[in-house]
Amino acid sequence: MFYCFLTTGFEEIEAITTVDMLRRAGIDMKTVAVTEDNTLAVTGSHNITITADMHITDASSDVCVGVFLPGGMPGTTNLDESAQVRELISCCAENDKYIFAICAAPSVLGHMGLLSGKAATCYPGFEPELTGAQLSSEPAVQDGKIITGKGPGATIAFASLIITELKGSAVCADLKSAMQCSE
Repeated sequence: MFYCFLTTGFEEIEAITTVDMLRRAGIDMKTVAVTEDNTLAVTGSHNITITADMHITDASSDVCVGVFLPGGMPGTTNLDESAQVRELISCCAENDKYIFAICAAPSVLGHMGLLSGKAATCYPGFEPELTGAQLSSEPAVQDGKIITGKGPGATIAFASLIITELKGSAVCADLKSAMQCSE
């Protein structure tokens, strides 16, 4: 299964739209609360509270096939400061599993040295945090098993790139048609 990390201040559009599209495509995606008080309720950067499927203490690298980090502030900072999130990201990197990050969240990967020599994109202004990355202005970029996205307006392109990678272009095209996506 894939884990979508939700912590206080996450960007709601990026998290919910991506999770929704991946689930519609038949991808096993669980939302994971990264909270200190073990609560599953997480409030995003625009005061929308979401109840996560599980808590970070229940996340296991044994069943994890990839992780998704939505952006938002201070959500990205909170993800960057979580030892448990960093541990699962490292496990994915070391075991050739998928890592998805959008908006400010690719900065977490940059701080961990995971973008060195890789094509990546992020929300404008965070480029200096993507240490060693080959920066792109595209809305969504894939380099190996790492997929990054630019921001809320690029969420459908970002999720579409993930779905194309995991399920193929036909599944992605059918889903976007059913959703009435114009891109």
